[in-house]
Amino acid sequence: MRKEKILTMRLLRDKYGVCRLDKNEIIPSWAQNGEFFSITKTADELSIVCDEDNIPDNIKCEKDWNILKIEGPLDFSLIGILSSISSILADKGISIFAVSTYDTDYILIKNKDIDKAVKSLIEERYEILGY
Repeated sequence: MRKEKILTMRLLRDKYGVCRLDKNEIIPSWAQNGEFFSITKTADELSIVCDEDNIPDNIKCEKDWNILKIEGPLDFSLIGILSSISSILADKGISIFAVSTYDTDYILIKNKDIDKAVKSLIEERYEILGY
């Protein structure tokens, strides 16, 4: 008997960077290009996730991230989605950087770990599109 898939995720095609800018900086135009970008401003920093090809050389950032998008939209009443995924990956020694939106969640995984992460999730009945 074949078990049902738990959830479907999609591997986005580009490589991404996570940048840290000063909290007082204006949101730069280079950050707003591409299929996916996320901008978070706090009292301490301006944090940007965007296509790494758009990031200028003088910006403090961590590059070489892949993104797995949980196919949504997800209902706000759903519980434990990020917890389940992060636990599976943590058990394999894979760290993540998560970004949540109104509709869904995005899991950033370092390029060096993406194959192991995808295989681990597939073994746990997650469907991965675009891999």
